[in-house]
Amino acid sequence: MAPCSLPLLPTWGDQDIPSMFRQIMDTVAELKAKSDLTASVLAMKERMESMEKELQALKDIPKVAFAASLGGNGLQKAGDFNKKLVYREVLTNVGGAYNVETGEFTAPVRGVYYIRFTANAPTDVTLSSMLYKNGGKVILVAHESPSGEGSHTASNGATLLLEEGDSLQMMLWANTQVWDNANHHSGFLLFPMPQQLKQ
Repeated sequence: MAPCSLPLLPTWGDQDIPSMFRQIMDTVAELKAKSDLTASVLAMKERMESMEKELQALKDIPKVAFAASLGGNGLQKAGDFNKKLVYREVLTNVGGAYNVETGEFTAPVRGVYYIRFTANAPTDVTLSSMLYKNGGKVILVAHESPSGEGSHTASNGATLLLEEGDSLQMMLWANTQVWDNANHHSGFLLFPMPQQLKQ
């Protein structure tokens, strides 16, 4: 009787099928890891591009800030009509939105701004100072003459949503006065407001 022999498993070179299968599975796992890494790199690239756009948008935000005083060493007086106050001594005018010739601040971009002013006058006169936006009164300070010698001071401020091109102007009420050298007006852009965002 001839000896019985088991059939040989097919081989690839010197490797048998189970060994080849393990190698294929290892290669698949390696490719999957590379694929996952590629996906992670692409996701990181997208995030970086998004962050670069945000950074550029921040760089594009205009820098706007001004501060000025009336200057001089006397009184600004209004007769029977309101008088425009022109703050000629500019302390700061970043962005150039304040016009020293007209005393007007023109918003260079739609956004929320903080505007402030201070008025000081001798005690024997009535003090006033009014902030106008595009010709309409926004806020004011007014103070009747107190008794005694010296001066009196008032201050006010507001946070305003301004459209690009809106104009702000300070006015002195009719028949009131303020000192030249102790009255200040300032403002700055807090943040821009895209057109689609509401007030």
